[in-house]
Amino acid sequence: MTTTARTEPCPQPAGVYVPVIDRSRCEGKADCVRVCPVAVFEVRRIDDADFAALSWLGKVKSVAHRRQTAYTPNAEACEACGECVNACPEKAIKLRKLGTR
Repeated sequence: MTTTARTEPCPQPAGVYVPVIDRSRCEGKADCVRVCPVAVFEVRRIDDADFAALSWLGKVKSVAHRRQTAYTPNAEACEACGECVNACPEKAIKLRKLGTR
């Protein structure tokens, strides 16, 4: 996958939106890691508690993908550019405004 650098500023200051990962969809392909301009993401083995919360089908899918999934250890740096949402082939990322569900 080829990525290009953003030429316009991100639409929000950091800390207004955070990316939310749907673990039942995420296959840990790391496209989000590659495109994020502020290093919000990492891909690693799914935590046991997150794995336990998956549906049966979600668990099968996770195992098929080596139990890899995206996490957002630097979520507060998100500037809502949407690059991760666009890059995710599984459509597993949504941006959520802080203070909303």
